[in-house]
Amino acid sequence: MTNLGKALLSIATVAATVFNTAANAATSEPDPYLWLEEVNGDKAIAWVKAENAKTEAVLSAHPKFNSIRDKSLAILDSKERIPGVTKRGEHFYNFWQDAANPRGIWRRTTLAEYRKAQPNWEMVFDLDAYSKQEKESWVWKGATFLYPDYDRAMVSISRGGADATVYREFDVTKKTFVVGGFSLPEAKGSLSWIDRDTLFVQTDFGAGSMTASGYPRIVKEWTRGTPLTAAKTVFEGKESNISITGFVSQAKGYPTRQYVNQSLTFYTSKTFLRDAKTGVLTAIDVPIDATLGRVRDWMLVSLKSDWKLGDATYPSGALIAINEISFMAGKRNFDVLFKPTARSSLAGYTATKSAIIINELDNVKNKLVEWRHANGAWKSTKIAHGGNVTLSASGVDSDTTDDYFFTQTDYLTPPTLYLGAAGSTKAEKLKSLPAFFDATPYQTTQFEATSKDGEKIPYFVVMAKHTKLDGSNPTLLYGYGGFQVSMVPSYSGTTGAAWLDNGGVYVVANIRGGGEFGPRWHQAGLKANRQKVFDDFIAVGEDLSTRKITSPKHLAIYGGSNGGLLVGAVMVQRPDLFKAVVCAVPLLDMQRYHKLLAGASWVAEYGDPDQADQWDYISKYSPYQNLKAGVKYPSVLFTTSTRDDRVHPGHARKMMAKMQALGSPVQYYENMEGGHAGSANNAQVAYRTALMYAFLLNELK
Repeated sequence: MTNLGKALLSIATVAATVFNTAANAATSEPDPYLWLEEVNGDKAIAWVKAENAKTEAVLSAHPKFNSIRDKSLAILDSKERIPGVTKRGEHFYNFWQDAANPRGIWRRTTLAEYRKAQPNWEMVFDLDAYSKQEKESWVWKGATFLYPDYDRAMVSISRGGADATVYREFDVTKKTFVVGGFSLPEAKGSLSWIDRDTLFVQTDFGAGSMTASGYPRIVKEWTRGTPLTAAKTVFEGKESNISITGFVSQAKGYPTRQYVNQSLTFYTSKTFLRDAKTGVLTAIDVPIDATLGRVRDWMLVSLKSDWKLGDATYPSGALIAINEISFMAGKRNFDVLFKPTARSSLAGYTATKSAIIINELDNVKNKLVEWRHANGAWKSTKIAHGGNVTLSASGVDSDTTDDYFFTQTDYLTPPTLYLGAAGSTKAEKLKSLPAFFDATPYQTTQFEATSKDGEKIPYFVVMAKHTKLDGSNPTLLYGYGGFQVSMVPSYSGTTGAAWLDNGGVYVVANIRGGGEFGPRWHQAGLKANRQKVFDDFIAVGEDLSTRKITSPKHLAIYGGSNGGLLVGAVMVQRPDLFKAVVCAVPLLDMQRYHKLLAGASWVAEYGDPDQADQWDYISKYSPYQNLKAGVKYPSVLFTTSTRDDRVHPGHARKMMAKMQALGSPVQYYENMEGGHAGSANNAQVAYRTALMYAFLLNELK
């Protein structure tokens, strides 16, 4: 859900001038800052550069700016970082960036080498050299391998980190791009190998081929040696759909299956099984809000609402399994592999050769459970490792081994990577990230705040053990609250070195809209219920004051993307509660968000401002529309990226300009590349990090 129509970039301003809806009628005055939506317009870019210069001059002068930037870059470039690997064939692949390779290198090794403290890596592709050769600022987006030989891959790279990518066929044996091989021009799409000479392709095929959200609405089958224009249409969706995707499921010893997914909204879809010989599509009869997965011959269904089948009702949040052939033949005898409680949810699952490892989240703490099917029944085994930590697991190679990687971490403990095996409670420690700050003086505590409607909202506080509870501690409160994304404890060397070591308290709120407690927690903050998300965050801010951990004049908030909307909304609603705000790559103009880039795909999350009844509740919290003259707002630092083709930089630009006109204390920084991540390489991340913490240290003293 991340690819965006390039054409929208150039027509945003034109569209703005003809915008005429019920929402528009609700705000009679024209928007004086629409010109800032012209992403690369000369006037807009001149404004960006001028604001950047003012912000950089102030923040880079902070006495700790250079040390924060340098420490952050050293952490990001550290050769002691754990290199994440993916097994493909006999090799373990890794993409790596450091000071010598700012764009990055794609490399590989063996498991025997990976076990060593200093593995011997074999270079596969040098993106820095390739960028220099092509005179482009290429950013790595990944590689899709040909199964089961793994000697070819479709490499995906983007200009400046945008979601729009190009695909080029790469020979991983010869370590070079294939002359005359498959190649897709820059577009918002994806692909999947069917076989060595055939691909499923969903891309920009020309006029009318994209959805209103800027994603492909057509899947085609493309044969090697033929032009893309000759590719055969497999399925066409509607312009109102989010996207259409063709993909293949393959596992050793099991039939290859072809599928087409029609994403109706951000949270609903239809999946079809495609007959490889006839091309006939057969709908898979599951709820449209369910998520489908396949492990060997098993079909796994993750439910977002209750599903009644005969005398059985499978609850929202459950993970259920059935043999796929039996299901397509009409059987509905599902087995339940996970059933949620009021404070637990499914965090994910991964497959090994003979088992499924399920990751459960219980009161925002992980545990792993192994499930194995034998003698006609599923049986579970709790895996010994766990505790009050964050765990993540991934099967090494479900074709060949029962091994799986898992990592263990928390806010104060650097991640450790282990190699486990299904059927065993023992695990081999492979690698640990070194401590980038001394965690000895600090502790993590989980508290609960009571929201406006009485709901209990958990949050984590990381602070010095001997912190005085006198309300004077500079505190940074982070939140997201959307798209069923869970905020679980994670280690950040930069947060420790730049914030905790400078006397700060760090807080993460597990507010509604997220996935901490499953679909119900997410759905509690959807559309007309969005205000509950903001109420939860405000409740955490108030609770921090009640506990005298901090007070409004020492409290800052930080959020990015949907989290940028969060902090923008609560800042406008409760300007008295916060001293400073960091608002990154945000949504802020909720009257026009669905008209800009990928915004239309999020209507299922926020609602449609073109509908009068939905604009009625959106208009009450939309930050851009609710700014008022004469109100003393907190100091704000807005950050975004010119190359963000997911959330339009116009949101941050216009909010900055409007607050500036109101005389509010605002600063602005827009990176000229970096995409929605905001940065294209480690140096840019370190620089933006230093700007943020210099701003916070300035404001909270």
